[in-house]
Amino acid sequence: YTLMVISTALFDKPAFKNVVVNGIVLAEDGKKMSKRLKNYPDPTTVIDAHGADAIRLFMIDSPAVRADDLRFSEHGVRDVVRRVLLPWWNAYKFFVTYARLDNWRFDPAVLAERSPNVLDRWILSRQQSLIRRVTTEMEVYHLYNVVSPLLTFIDELTNWYIRLNRRRFWNDDDPADKNHAYHTLYKALTDLSRMMAPFAPFISEEIFTNLSRAAEEKESVHFEDYPAADEALIDEALEDGVERMAQIILMGRHIRATKKVKTKIPLDRLTIFHRRPEILDEIRPLERYIHEELNVREVVYSTDEGAHVRLTAKPNFAALGPRLGKKMGAVSKAFAKLAPEQILALESGQAIDVEGERIAPEDAVIHREALDGADAQTNRFITILMPVDITEENWRAGLAREIISRIQKMRKDAGFAVEDRIAVTYGGGETLCSVAQEHAAMIQSEVLARTFEAGPVRGYYAARHEIADETLTIGVARR
Repeated sequence: YTLMVISTALFDKPAFKNVVVNGIVLAEDGKKMSKRLKNYPDPTTVIDAHGADAIRLFMIDSPAVRADDLRFSEHGVRDVVRRVLLPWWNAYKFFVTYARLDNWRFDPAVLAERSPNVLDRWILSRQQSLIRRVTTEMEVYHLYNVVSPLLTFIDELTNWYIRLNRRRFWNDDDPADKNHAYHTLYKALTDLSRMMAPFAPFISEEIFTNLSRAAEEKESVHFEDYPAADEALIDEALEDGVERMAQIILMGRHIRATKKVKTKIPLDRLTIFHRRPEILDEIRPLERYIHEELNVREVVYSTDEGAHVRLTAKPNFAALGPRLGKKMGAVSKAFAKLAPEQILALESGQAIDVEGERIAPEDAVIHREALDGADAQTNRFITILMPVDITEENWRAGLAREIISRIQKMRKDAGFAVEDRIAVTYGGGETLCSVAQEHAAMIQSEVLARTFEAGPVRGYYAARHEIADETLTIGVARR
């Protein structure tokens, strides 16, 4: 206020163009921080334990930047490390591990090409959309709207892009596809460092300088321009398709969890329902990821949603209430009587007439309710039906995957490197040994085994495993 008065008196203009007002940082108990009370952690101790970047991100995403008071909590700082910094660092470590093994080198010509892989195009589209959003928020000083979308992107990068593409980094059958995967992940990580540099300068610098030293020879992320969104890389239809795929996978996992059936056991069929064929067409290019993540043998698409789903709509009271006033009650009752065709019109982006009022899509909240019990799941995006019928064949295939899981854990416990090829011997229960022999080719490929043989167990590392009421002894050794 004083600066405003002085500037107006002396120069007849404000002292500043924009003012950012912060709240007060309080102790965790809600009192003012006090040296006498010692009701706050030593800042040096917190920085040593969690890093300055974690504190910065915690503060930026706190009520303090909304001019509200903040109760400082070391637990909140620790949570930032867990949810943001560690996943980001693990994505970087994943890239470095395999890039070193393959002696990968950056080639700008490859990055300039359009990758044939749909998830490569998706993650780059998501990142450009993120850059556009963060830039918009920063231009109006909405710092509190920055960390949440960054957190979402890091989750998409680690739990979706890398998880669904990890085989491409150790598969030598298609070098061109592997090279596209490397270049895509490299760009995602370096651009993420550029974006995060103002908020998490230390880890951004560490990741960026190490990656660029091996590729583009950039001196520092803090000498780089803040990235500008490349609109040509943004594909909103693809982003919507992957979002629906993610919802399908999450709902499929929920069905398995409800039925207490592990993902290792394959199921015969998954049916995806939506009344609009174009929505199903967005999902088809992503079908192989649904196969892999839900372990289903067949994916079927159907527009006959009405036989399996009850479609309803409710008014968006926050949007309609101020506009309609007393008429809100009549419109609300009319919503309960909307025909499926009217709800579908809203969902497709059209406006409809309700009690003489124009109702736009944003004025309604659409709900789907599955009619097929625990074998079906639905949300506002999509509906699926996945009967959990376990055949003998599927049960045995699940045992094979369980054997793979045990061998992979043994590799880790024995300290083998990810690229190490091994020899495996096994012996034990009749059923488990016959399953191992039946699925030997798949098991051998998954665990990077040069040999996979039944017989006396020998090797550098051996262990007994209890699987399905039988015992299987496995030995592994480097080869």
